[in-house]
Amino acid sequence: MSEDGITRITAEEIRERRRRGEKSQTDWARVDALTDEDIEAAMRDDPDWQDLLDVDWSKAEWVVPEKKKAISIRLDADIVDFFQATGSGYQTRINAVLRHFVSEQKRKGG
Repeated sequence: MSEDGITRITAEEIRERRRRGEKSQTDWARVDALTDEDIEAAMRDDPDWQDLLDVDWSKAEWVVPEKKKAISIRLDADIVDFFQATGSGYQTRINAVLRHFVSEQKRKGG
């Protein structure tokens, strides 16, 4: 995804803008008018969605993250390199993979 045109602001900055009376620049009427078919077509045209289009989300779970415990762990270099190459948040993704493994082991009774 191109970083051009992306603006990052904090929730507090949004609240401050609302207090000053600034309105959202989002065209909510247009968003509300989108059909599921419109959204899926837009996703299919968006290269950032290509790896996620055919994922079966039916068994996805909403997970509220618990407080993390800092540890020191030794991992194979290629594993770390792989996850780091996916960009920021790679430690969160490693945690998600480990969580899935634990979940599967518990499900299997292992």
